[in-house]
Amino acid sequence: MPKVALLNQSGSQVGDVELSDAVFGIEPNTHVLHEAVVMQRASLRQGTHKVKNRSEVSGGGRKPWRQKGTGRARQGSIRSPQWVGGGTVFGPTPRSYSYKLPRKVRRLALRSALSTKVNDENVIVLDSLSFDAPKTKEAVNMLKSLDVDAKVLIVTADDDQNVTLSTNNIPTAKTVTVEQLNVLDLLAHDKLILTKEAAEKAGEVLA
Repeated sequence: MPKVALLNQSGSQVGDVELSDAVFGIEPNTHVLHEAVVMQRASLRQGTHKVKNRSEVSGGGRKPWRQKGTGRARQGSIRSPQWVGGGTVFGPTPRSYSYKLPRKVRRLALRSALSTKVNDENVIVLDSLSFDAPKTKEAVNMLKSLDVDAKVLIVTADDDQNVTLSTNNIPTAKTVTVEQLNVLDLLAHDKLILTKEAAEKAGEVLA
């Protein structure tokens, strides 16, 4: 089982903690990681693109000239696609790009991302994490104590508003609960900070 140092908020080691081998100690599957990232990025697309087809552009209510005898090509409307100002053919219309991967694949992707963080020694486990009040300064001091100067994802077992609000104004930090944990956030942040309770909960849920 992967073993990492257990730290307090001041950055001092207070012991060691063993992480779940089934979640934090597997061989990362890079293909599944890629699939999960593509799926998440697709679901983030707004899909609000829109063009007007020939039924939606203004004008073109009458035939521009008679069918025969003018020497010109026959035309039924000045808003046909070949005309300037005409409708667009096969253009994009509002749609949803989101799709779902099988649950087992999503779980494997999460385990692969967590195992990658452990393999790269980018995981910090805290015995506990709490603030008396929402204070950005306290969160900044905590990150300095832990010697974290990169993009960091903080994972708590339950929703703690004081922790969330304290890190909201830090551009390089993001706080989520175990239920909100996702592959895109794990790969987008360099460091991962887990509370001991969150690590245990993730080990139970994702195993």
